[in-house]
Amino acid sequence: MSEQTPAGYSSRLYNEDLGPLKKQDWNWYNIFAFWMSDVHSVGGYVFAGSLFALGLSSWQVLVSLLAGICLVNLFANWVAKPSQQAGVPYPVICRMAFGVWGANIPAIIRGLIAVAWYGIQTFLASSALTIVLVRFFPALESLSHSQFAGLSHLGWLGFMTMWVLQAIVFWNGMETIKRFIDWAGPAVYIVMAALAVWIVMKAGPGKITLNLGEVKYHGLAVIGPMITAIALVVSYFSGPMLNFGDFSRYGKSFSEVKRGNFWGLPINFLAFSIVTVVITSGTIPVFGQMITDPIQVVARIDNTTVAVLGAFTFVTATIGINIVANFVSPAFDFSNCNPGKVSFRTGGFIAAIGSVFITPWNLFNSPDVIHYTLDTLAAFIGPLFGILLADFYLVREQKIEIDDLYKDGPSSAYWYDGGVNKRAVMALVPSVAAGLLITFAGIKSLADFNWFIGCALGGVAYLALMKAPMPARAARQVA
Repeated sequence: MSEQTPAGYSSRLYNEDLGPLKKQDWNWYNIFAFWMSDVHSVGGYVFAGSLFALGLSSWQVLVSLLAGICLVNLFANWVAKPSQQAGVPYPVICRMAFGVWGANIPAIIRGLIAVAWYGIQTFLASSALTIVLVRFFPALESLSHSQFAGLSHLGWLGFMTMWVLQAIVFWNGMETIKRFIDWAGPAVYIVMAALAVWIVMKAGPGKITLNLGEVKYHGLAVIGPMITAIALVVSYFSGPMLNFGDFSRYGKSFSEVKRGNFWGLPINFLAFSIVTVVITSGTIPVFGQMITDPIQVVARIDNTTVAVLGAFTFVTATIGINIVANFVSPAFDFSNCNPGKVSFRTGGFIAAIGSVFITPWNLFNSPDVIHYTLDTLAAFIGPLFGILLADFYLVREQKIEIDDLYKDGPSSAYWYDGGVNKRAVMALVPSVAAGLLITFAGIKSLADFNWFIGCALGGVAYLALMKAPMPARAARQVA
């Protein structure tokens, strides 16, 4: 790295990307646009419609969506504050709880999770892109008949094109990313609305219904499925929620961040869900069956203009979510492991390259694999979230010694023996293990709540362990 390390900071803990911001200039709209980019994706579309499969009526799904997203809004505000207050990204904030070196543990976990999701989202978007390519260049269809590593040559063409497009946006830095998501979120809404109007006109307004599945529960029996739906909403957003500090650090003020969260989560998510349900409902009379995958909807549209516009929407939306949720996060996380040699850009490209080698199309080709993947991720993310919040709000009482986040000796308030807070690790390991046990033992009724279970176990265990006597140098900041 070419920049100067500030006096008193360790070059092993600091680079310009990880350092505290000198200028925090994001307003509420920038945060709102961040969440729009996060919500508007193929995964978000499928998720919103899938809640009807739980056997709930339209109003019950609506209430569950609102309750779940309001919890996400609350948790996002909580996790946003320390990073906005200090102007530092998620892995640096983790130095308070895990120690200046121990923070690499949550950073690597979050980074690896982002690698997997980056590959999956790129693959999903590339499926929409190939629809556009074949519409304009029919000869490309021949590439779909041969495969490499489980993906057709046409699929590889679409995947690598998406990979390059996302890399170009990311390479130009956070300012370009901000401008992209500021534009992409509203653009997706316009096109989604147009697609909804087209499908309603095609189906006939009288054939659109908000009930997409069979209503199986009545009376008090709906409480259990509704609570499950609420938990699923929180779990769906658990990844970007954990490292939301990577973006809230740019906020002008905490009030601006909270305002952006309100418009970007409860309001935005509800509007997107309604549009999603309308489009999905229209697929029944238009195509003769309910289609919850928007890519398949676009593929069946016989109007080339509408099909291309729809595919472009999901390509744009997925570039947005991939950058904000799965590119920026590992960029900071991997840079945190070796700030002197790994910059923000390098960290992001480590994730991007890794996403190719995990062959994400093979991870996403089975409902069972998807189920185990989501529950496993929740088992890791929940405890990290609980420990981070317990440390900042209950142990540190919202006080941050910013300079000490970049010092690697006993003079730092966040220095523990060896630079690792073993108590945080002791809280993390059994909390994650509990979630993994639930997942792989096949206890589905509990696996849907892995995030909540892990969050509670991690937070409570951390608090209990931190109550024990501590060396004076480690206790100075937490006293």
